[in-house]
Amino acid sequence: MISRVVLGVVLVVTVLLTGPATYIYLSGKTSKIADVPEKPTAATPRAQTLRLPGTLFLSQSGAIYSLSAGRFRQITPESGWMQPTLGKQGTLIVVRRLNGHSDLYVLNTFGKVLKRLTNNQAPPRSPDLAGNHWMFYPKLSADQKTLWFAYDQPKFGYDVVMSIWKMPYGASIKSGTLWTNADDYSGGDVEPVPVRGGVIYTKYSYGPNLRLVGQLYYATTRHSWGRALTSPGEDCRSAAISPRGNQIAMICTYEEQVSYLVIASWNGKNLGPRKKVITNQLVAQPTWAPDSSGIAYLAPSSGNGPFQLWFLGSAAYTPPPSPTPYYGPIVTPSPFVQVKPVQITTNNGFDATSTIAWST
Repeated sequence: MISRVVLGVVLVVTVLLTGPATYIYLSGKTSKIADVPEKPTAATPRAQTLRLPGTLFLSQSGAIYSLSAGRFRQITPESGWMQPTLGKQGTLIVVRRLNGHSDLYVLNTFGKVLKRLTNNQAPPRSPDLAGNHWMFYPKLSADQKTLWFAYDQPKFGYDVVMSIWKMPYGASIKSGTLWTNADDYSGGDVEPVPVRGGVIYTKYSYGPNLRLVGQLYYATTRHSWGRALTSPGEDCRSAAISPRGNQIAMICTYEEQVSYLVIASWNGKNLGPRKKVITNQLVAQPTWAPDSSGIAYLAPSSGNGPFQLWFLGSAAYTPPPSPTPYYGPIVTPSPFVQVKPVQITTNNGFDATSTIAWST
């Protein structure tokens, strides 16, 4: 028989050997989702990845990156830059978020600051932090004369509620006009999209079941909500109008833990029937290609991973043309090929709350 001492020594040795070996084996099987995302410039898209037309501008970790001809370039430092949108004469209008406030700047496409449009920091030595203000989601009108944005005025102390404003491009906020009235304690009105006759925006409010939901509204006069384009049950936001102006892409959650890409026609007054284009991804920031070839958007590649850049070709949501009459021999039609999204990046971590700008 084996003595108890010998048996004890054998068990101790076994535990010492198998414990680290098991840990090493299991560590090789763990998910990499929690890994820190790489900078877009660290690993450009793979050679076989689809190259998108024009230039895209995206935000990650407080820096703006451009993507052109398959290569990323960092154009600003990591210092609070976000939500780029196209400006006049090939420039960008960008939000810079700092401690307690944010401002709008004009940058060239290489990241050089050309002009500061706003000054929302409280006066020096002011004891009242409520003197700071927030601005987000700038958008220039089609005629490039009016700048729309979300702004935290009127502001009552520390009750920060965003409303939609507009001002002449290049003017000061003193020339601005309050356009919508937001609900208190709701998140307010954000994401303006200027259209002919007014603006489409996202209004957050409490629906019939007292859940906080988003709705798209169309406002043609100031100091009003305007008219709802989507219902509370659809819970939609992040509207983007197509280059031809006849379609709107949006994100709808239907009050569930989902984030669908939805497209509807737009006749200048009303939305048409909704078409759910992507229902198996957590989609954010849909952005139309300037040549109408498709839609770029952000979504995790798996689970709760960081947001990557994706592209969906227009064939996925554009109905095929009606066939012309044909009286020849019967030909077997080609099988239907489903158009799937193309993943452009694999290990980045783009800001899902930051808009994408796409120039020709």
